[in-house]
Amino acid sequence: MGSGFSLFTNGSSSSSSRERDLLTPGLGDLPESCVASILENLDPVEICRFSKLNRAFHSASWADFVWESKLPQDYRLILEKIIGGFPEKLRKRDIYNFLSRVNSFDHGTKKAWVDKRTSDLCLYISAKGLSITGIDDRRYWNQIPSDESRFGSVAYLQQIWWFQVDGEIDFPFPAGTYSVFFRLHLGKPGKRFGWKVCNTEQIHGWNIKPARFQIWSEDGQHSSSQCMLTGSGSWNHYHAGDFVVGKSKSSSTKLKFSMTQIDCTHTKGGLCVDSVIVYPSSCKDRLRRV
Repeated sequence: MGSGFSLFTNGSSSSSSRERDLLTPGLGDLPESCVASILENLDPVEICRFSKLNRAFHSASWADFVWESKLPQDYRLILEKIIGGFPEKLRKRDIYNFLSRVNSFDHGTKKAWVDKRTSDLCLYISAKGLSITGIDDRRYWNQIPSDESRFGSVAYLQQIWWFQVDGEIDFPFPAGTYSVFFRLHLGKPGKRFGWKVCNTEQIHGWNIKPARFQIWSEDGQHSSSQCMLTGSGSWNHYHAGDFVVGKSKSSSTKLKFSMTQIDCTHTKGGLCVDSVIVYPSSCKDRLRRV
């Protein structure tokens, strides 16, 4: 009888416990509008994590006003620049998902995306999207494949007297401060038996005179710096300068940039040019990982 009574009382207590659970409100009982207001204050990565909690959080995570504040101010212009138009039927979360992926445009010579943590815009311009003196002459330059480039290939300089790389971009950058970098590699990278190797035989001329980096914006901003190229066998980011896009600006920003070493008293060579990077200044410490 004791055991029977024990079973009876346990069943009764568990039943009453379930009843109390049903009466106790939980996260799933929150109104969707309240959940959406909570999600609005989180960053995009956190929103996606919380959307997996329950049905209410999942539905709220699709609210347009939640993602409106995560999108760049000029997201319509950015989309038009990348895909040539603006798809009206897309929800804000779909637009954010598209922009947070690395998107190629301008015949594959440029890539742009929105940082998932900060919603800042990042832009890469490949060597094929730059104007490089002598690039079509195989005596000076070659395009070589590289799995260390976002574009699959880099421009390799064998030897030249007049070194000049110019470029320009017309893009609707959101308001903020941006830094411009040249991604360069001294030596010719390759692989041997599956291992990464670097041929340094043609490196010369870069330790005699510094290379000069410059940027110009259409509103009169200008920056110039000089430095020696060092560190063979690894990719390095050389800072060309910073520029500011004002909050009141609602159109494209035109920017020009260059790298030169035009002292013709000596030749220079053994350099790979991968790309020019326009990165939010607040995130430039991440460049070592990209």
